[in-house]
Amino acid sequence: MRALRPARPRAARPDPAPSRWSYRLQRFLLTPGYRLAMRIVIPAVVCFGSVHLYMADEMRRDNVIAMIHGWKNDIETLDQFMVYGMEVSNASPGTEEDIREIAELDLPRSSFHIDLPGLKDTVESLPSVAEAALQLRDGGVLRISVVERVPVAIWRGVDGYDLVDPTGAVTGALHRRAERPDLPLLAGAGEPAAIPEALALIAAAEPIAARLRGLERIGERRWDVVLDRDQRILLPEEKPVQALERVLALDEAQELMSRDVLAVDMRLADRPTLRLSEGAVKDWRRIRSLVIDASK
Repeated sequence: MRALRPARPRAARPDPAPSRWSYRLQRFLLTPGYRLAMRIVIPAVVCFGSVHLYMADEMRRDNVIAMIHGWKNDIETLDQFMVYGMEVSNASPGTEEDIREIAELDLPRSSFHIDLPGLKDTVESLPSVAEAALQLRDGGVLRISVVERVPVAIWRGVDGYDLVDPTGAVTGALHRRAERPDLPLLAGAGEPAAIPEALALIAAAEPIAARLRGLERIGERRWDVVLDRDQRILLPEEKPVQALERVLALDEAQELMSRDVLAVDMRLADRPTLRLSEGAVKDWRRIRSLVIDASK
């Protein structure tokens, strides 16, 4: 039998548990604040400091700014961003000429250097333009589409003749009344708010449109209808259209305006008054005297 060897003593195993300070360090390295600092804060500080040190030199700073401006200019002047022409649509020749003059665009120009909202306001500031729409189209064309104000009457004020639209807005000026014989004439002092009422009177006067010379605003309160042969229809402040329709009904029934009448005063609705011409008054007096003599 073999002799048994004595058992060797086993070496003591090292303790795998970390020391207290090692444990605390590992716990600290795992905290969110430390991880945030290592991932974001410290790299940001290093980058900012490096840029600050580099840009502290004035020559370097100027070179960087010039380089950025160069990149910006290269991008802005690319062909797809350039505007080479301007197109005006839905405008009369006079309005188109005014738009091109007021736009003051030195083309070609980069679209980045064109203030579209400001240009839109400038175009809409023209008296003849009600609305404007601007659009950059392919091929480097700036299209300006406008909605023109349509003049419906001529307003004769202290400064001359002006064309006005249905809202009373001035759309342009006239040198002579004969330039637009197709439009009715409005005269006197007044506000644009009175224009719709004047247009309603003109529409109501359609049966005597051939004789209508215009309307005159009296005292900024009411209208006079002016006809040929120096005849007038004096309308009241309230319900002038209805008063005019009453006169036209009398004219249709009795040919009132075909007589020697200078004016029909409708300012008092319950008491219309006729103003006769001097010749008609003389004839009336002569006839009256003959009737009186015959009755004696």
